[in-house]
Order: sequence, then C-alpha cells, then structure tokens
Amino acid sequence: MPLYDYQCPHCGPFDDLRPVAAASDPAACPHCGALSPRVIRAPQLLDMDAQLRHAHATNERSRHEPAHSTKAEREHRHEHGPGCACCSSGKVGQSTALYGADGSKTFPTKRPWMISH
Repeated sequence: MPLYDYQCPHCGPFDDLRPVAAASDPAACPHCGALSPRVIRAPQLLDMDAQLRHAHATNERSRHEPAHSTKAEREHRHEHGPGCACCSSGKVGQSTALYGADGSKTFPTKRPWMISH
C-alpha cells in the first residue's frame, strides 16, 4: 500500500498508508478526526540517503529491463569469469597509427594537435 499525503485544515499535513483504491478519498486526521483532502507533493529524493536513492534508481531501471539468464549462460559465466576477452562485448579495433621511416608515429584520423609520447 502506498503512502499518501493529506492536509488537515486544523492540524496541518499528515501522511497515511492506504490502498490504491482509496487514494482519491479524503482521510480522517489522526489528531482531530476531520476529513482531509489529499495533496500532491514533490518526491523527497534529495532528503534521501544516497544508498536508498541508488537503490530506487536501480529498481526503476530493472522494472523496465529485467535481467534474463539461462542455466547455460550462468555456467558459461562461471567458466570464464568477469572481463573475459572472448566473452566481452567490447569491440577491439585495429590501430589507426601510421609509422614513419624515422620511427615517428601519427594518427591521421585522431586529433592532429595532440603530440604522441
């Protein structure tokens, strides 16, 4: 059940844990019992602990893109370990360096103003 914010005309703001079906219904103030309308407030993300904020971000990402794995993938992952060259998705390109007769090296497709070491 989500936590909703309400504004009592006598006591001020309070929050209440209610079912989604009762989200638009007014709630009774816990102090005076007056029916109070629901108010929409900005999320309090900046006041959150950094670890909790990171957990929320991770959960939001995984909600749209859940990780899938099969038994074969898990076994293959254990055989090679992280960063394996044969399994990495990183693209290994050929060098664009040109070597001169005097041993100088240039990169014609890269930044020409950079000096090679």
